[in-house]
Amino acid sequence: MQVQQELLLPVPYFFLTFTLPAELRNLVRANQKALYSLLFQASAEAAQKLARDPRYIGGQIGLVGVLHTWTRNLIFHPHVHYLAPGGGLHSDGKTWLSAHPGFFLPVRALSKLFRAAFRRGLEKLKLFDHVPSKVWSQDWVVHCKPVSDGQAALKYLAPYIHRVAINNRRLLAFDDRGCMESSQVTFQYRASDTGQLKKCTLSVEQFFQRFLQHVLPQAFVKVRYYGFFGASVRRKLVALQVRLGKSGLDPLEQQPASSQAAHDTPSKILCPSCALPMIFQRNLAPQLCRSP
Repeated sequence: MQVQQELLLPVPYFFLTFTLPAELRNLVRANQKALYSLLFQASAEAAQKLARDPRYIGGQIGLVGVLHTWTRNLIFHPHVHYLAPGGGLHSDGKTWLSAHPGFFLPVRALSKLFRAAFRRGLEKLKLFDHVPSKVWSQDWVVHCKPVSDGQAALKYLAPYIHRVAINNRRLLAFDDRGCMESSQVTFQYRASDTGQLKKCTLSVEQFFQRFLQHVLPQAFVKVRYYGFFGASVRRKLVALQVRLGKSGLDPLEQQPASSQAAHDTPSKILCPSCALPMIFQRNLAPQLCRSP
């Protein structure tokens, strides 16, 4: 949570959700590693492509994405959530382009781009023929809403990063009848439409089936970064935070520990080009020679 908070920019944030149609769930369940990655790739590609349109942002956006595969009653429901600052970075790498107040990207256009990108990915993976044709004529569900400074959205996403699909507090009862087929598990969940607590009773076999389908493939990365949040351009993000005046940010602390330990500079001088702190390397001692 603290690591994610350090990435936040002092601007309004938006919360995006990309959901796969129900007709694709069986295919995704059978090809989890490939299609979870495609879900990330297609949704991020769609958002970044639309954001480059000058009618909306006109620059590079940043996305922090988290994969989520379950509903509150453990039904398989693969979708990805993104937290995105309300704006983007101009092609000059310095100028911040603010989004329209209360509006980030049009979801109808975003849905079409997402669907097209996922279709291309399925064709490359040789899985396109396994998809019902009606999937390509229906609208794919995409949501986008403002979330203030992003802190509340981070708290919402945090449980999905480290926890499993259900915790012990939601388990209410276990009726042991001597075999897996007849024994039952009862758990509670909060209905998303009414907000009321409900109970669900399943056989042990059904409960394990629902639970285990949310175990991710080995070594799968469920949190991914795109745009100026990417790990390879993290220094640019620090420079952007400095330009936007993020309070309490000490740019020198963002440098690797080895760089700081090499020399503790008496004054923190920022580069006039990229706004990052200049790092002391070494003193050049005068050479005792006749050359200038």
